[in-house]
Amino acid sequence: MRLVIARCSVDYTGRLNAHLPLATRLLVHKGDGSLLVHSDGGSYKPLNWMSPPCTLEVEASEEEDVVEQWRVTHTKTGDALVVKLYEIVHDSSHELGVDPGLQKDGVEADLQRLLAEQVHVVGEGLTLVRREFPTAIGPVDLMLRDDVVIEVAGSPRGHVAVEVKRKAGIDAVEQLTRYLELLNRDPHLRPVRGILAAQSFALQARTLASDRGIDCVVLDYDAMKGVDSGRPTLF
Repeated sequence: MRLVIARCSVDYTGRLNAHLPLATRLLVHKGDGSLLVHSDGGSYKPLNWMSPPCTLEVEASEEEDVVEQWRVTHTKTGDALVVKLYEIVHDSSHELGVDPGLQKDGVEADLQRLLAEQVHVVGEGLTLVRREFPTAIGPVDLMLRDDVVIEVAGSPRGHVAVEVKRKAGIDAVEQLTRYLELLNRDPHLRPVRGILAAQSFALQARTLASDRGIDCVVLDYDAMKGVDSGRPTLF
């Protein structure tokens, strides 16, 4: 990766035209060929950029004041980013190696795993049957047996289908509704009720879930990990 801080102007030509007048900026030329033009504001978002596949060529400039001129051309579209460097303040290259990628904590898979180990979080008298319980339209996150439901006339005990989300919106309610419709057709499972478990809920999702008889349970991820008191209790 090459990092250049320079007084420069930038012109983009292609599907649209854009111009950045002369100013001091950070230019990031990555190993994949991409170029990002940053200012000291605007948070993480670059002012302009060229995504790979693209190539960078240093070319001659007609302007005497230009120290170096870059032309970054997109291989497929032909769009071009022309950067004119009038003064280079800093120029360095660094080998970063292979990045292992972002490892997220608290994603839905983590919530599902923790909830499978602590089904009491969503209700008493529940026993895990299976994670990723299959249906014709995809797996429901958790299938639980409701041991509180009284067995009547040889019918099976009730079951609970749990869908786990980080943030639950209307789409999550619709998804669980479709699962419940299919699961309740199975005489070996019904009656099957639904629980939507999430770290946060949209107000509309709570309203729709209540209307359809689906319970909403807020998950405290830190507490489920056993770190709410500062002492690990799960691992």
